[in-house]
Amino acid sequence: MKIGDIIKARGSSLSFEFFPPKDAATEARLFQTIATLKGYGPTFISVTYGAGGGTLRNTRKVILRIKEETSLTPMPHLTCVEQSHQDLDNILKDYKRHGIENVLALRGDPPKGTDEFVAHPDGYCYAIDLVRLVVLVGGYSIGVAVYPEGHTEAPDLETDLYYTKQKINAGADFAITQMFFDNRFFYNFMERADKAGITIPIIPGIMPITDIEKIKRFSQMSGATLPGSIVAPMEKAASPQEALKLGIEFATKQCEDLRQNGVKYFHFYTLNQSQAITEIVNNLGFAKKAPRP
Repeated sequence: MKIGDIIKARGSSLSFEFFPPKDAATEARLFQTIATLKGYGPTFISVTYGAGGGTLRNTRKVILRIKEETSLTPMPHLTCVEQSHQDLDNILKDYKRHGIENVLALRGDPPKGTDEFVAHPDGYCYAIDLVRLVVLVGGYSIGVAVYPEGHTEAPDLETDLYYTKQKINAGADFAITQMFFDNRFFYNFMERADKAGITIPIIPGIMPITDIEKIKRFSQMSGATLPGSIVAPMEKAASPQEALKLGIEFATKQCEDLRQNGVKYFHFYTLNQSQAITEIVNNLGFAKKAPRP
């Protein structure tokens, strides 16, 4: 099913993101996590795609296995990094032949070891071009990324929103935000988006903080602000278990605030782990409780 249609019909959404495993053992653990979270009846689940297409084979394998072995709606990420126009066209047509109807179209980050994005000689520099290609191939519901605090390469929020709207107008059905930890950034973004005439569903991307050092690195790369009110208690945690408990509490409060302010869509970055996600989702009373793996 197409995600844009499902969201429109339901008026709400709960979804989870995973990254492709590197070997058989991590693949087995991933599918245990998927089996656990399946119990919440997610609208869709997404699978990321490494820089330079480094995980294309594994992303495709996971997506097709989800399609074949479960009733879940899978969505692969697809980026422009080191991919030619023909490469991307071939990937999209391959997914289409296998009945995949959704894709998250991203420009992608610069490859490891570089700070600047350089397009393939026969490829694309911007996500809008990938969105246009997906539209041309046809048959897909298209998601894109948006940035509550602005893309790290945008000179200001107005420029960021201008290009965001162009990308959406090219054919996106819905958008997922980059992680954020202060809801004011999301509310401000939604206010700007509304004034700009953006009407597609904007799904907040929620990253539970279970490892503060890892999240610091993620935040530095993405430009997401980490409030001191979160960092200080996490750094003082006496054990990983205490840090996990704090992270769950922070994410639960963040989602409760979003829900109280009318948000009906939630996308969780799982890092392929289910414990924190299940506790947060249970705390929020979303759907039915997941079965034990």
